[in-house]
Amino acid sequence: MNQKKICVMGLGYIGLPTSAMFAIHGCKVIGVDVNEKVVDALNKGEITIEEPYLDIMVQAAVRSGNLIADTKPHEADAFIIAVPTPITKDKKADMSYVIAATEAIVPYLRKGNMVILESTSPPGTVEELMLPILEKSGLKIGEELYVGHSPERVLPGKILWELVNNNRIIGGINRISAEKIRDLYKTFVNGEIYLTTVRTAEMCKIVENTFRDVNIALANELAKICESVGVDVWEVIELANKHPRVNIHQPGPGVGGHCLAVDPWFIVEKTPDLAKIIELSRKTNDSMPQHVLNRIDEILKDIKGTKKVSILGITYKPNIDDMRESPIIELINLLDRREDYEISVYDPYVKTHKYQAKDLIDVAQNSDLLLLAVHHDYFKNLPLSDMAKVMRNRNFFDTRNFLNKEEVENKGFKYFLLGQGKSKTK
Repeated sequence: MNQKKICVMGLGYIGLPTSAMFAIHGCKVIGVDVNEKVVDALNKGEITIEEPYLDIMVQAAVRSGNLIADTKPHEADAFIIAVPTPITKDKKADMSYVIAATEAIVPYLRKGNMVILESTSPPGTVEELMLPILEKSGLKIGEELYVGHSPERVLPGKILWELVNNNRIIGGINRISAEKIRDLYKTFVNGEIYLTTVRTAEMCKIVENTFRDVNIALANELAKICESVGVDVWEVIELANKHPRVNIHQPGPGVGGHCLAVDPWFIVEKTPDLAKIIELSRKTNDSMPQHVLNRIDEILKDIKGTKKVSILGITYKPNIDDMRESPIIELINLLDRREDYEISVYDPYVKTHKYQAKDLIDVAQNSDLLLLAVHHDYFKNLPLSDMAKVMRNRNFFDTRNFLNKEEVENKGFKYFLLGQGKSKTK
């Protein structure tokens, strides 16, 4: 049996693990990236992103000779496009990376090849954007060149396990394209593989993330309401979820990451007159950094002069180094615009940031407020007594309901919780 040759365009959070996974399962993989540092690192068996066990897998794949990297494509049996699809300032999909990657592979396409888009994209991307470019190869689409979309469904921190075990959707421009792409992914996928049309697959991916974003927006709106009426949103959600058909999500300081904070805008862009709930949910979640700042203003309103806020955690979710679309970065930007605030941050997963302190004691030095922004496991056992000693004012604002109120207060802090209002009754 001939060894499959795969060219993966983009060596980021999806492209690199996917490349390594195919390589250790016997395929010859060329990983392509425009960043020469990423390419050089991979050819040395090194990685430029944090993901559990990925370094071990990449080292094994490179040592085996099955994985190499380059800044340009090579001829292959299959081309997987896994480049970013960010949003622009006006909340539109930036498809420039997908266009560039598709154009780059055209000279290397041969009869019988597959082209698979993994990047999350608005419905119609493959048919309306990619196919006109791929037709320049001179190959008959769907007969000589098989094209489809197979969106990733992985969680940072568990990418390698979920690549193998999660169910997968494959949408083809025709049935034979979907079947050939399915057979390729069977190389390592143990989960169920479901075939559909390419446009349906594109829609499924963004709907999955939109579902979560809309539900988080409900929780965040409830947090604001509970603050207003004087109850604890965390208790409300806990008790409401005792109902057998209720499952409210958790509130927080906002929504980040490359999926939830981005993908719903693709639906809004396509159908702005229809996606009203989706758009409002996005705006609700995007409003949370400003809401947190409003709470900070209220907590520190009696302090004169410049106030120092010490932020614990700046990634978009716990226990990873990923800061893409992090709402905490937006909060920092909001604080940055204010002359009455000084900022210090500490995140054990972030190597450099302009406000990064040396350690937990350093971040608390002369501070007026500790803000728990990301619930990293690292913060479960904060040295609160030592931190309190170096602070100017001992205020603690928990945006994640992560620490025990009594324990924090026993260390001499005044404790505040996002979504908890002052009781309206005595």
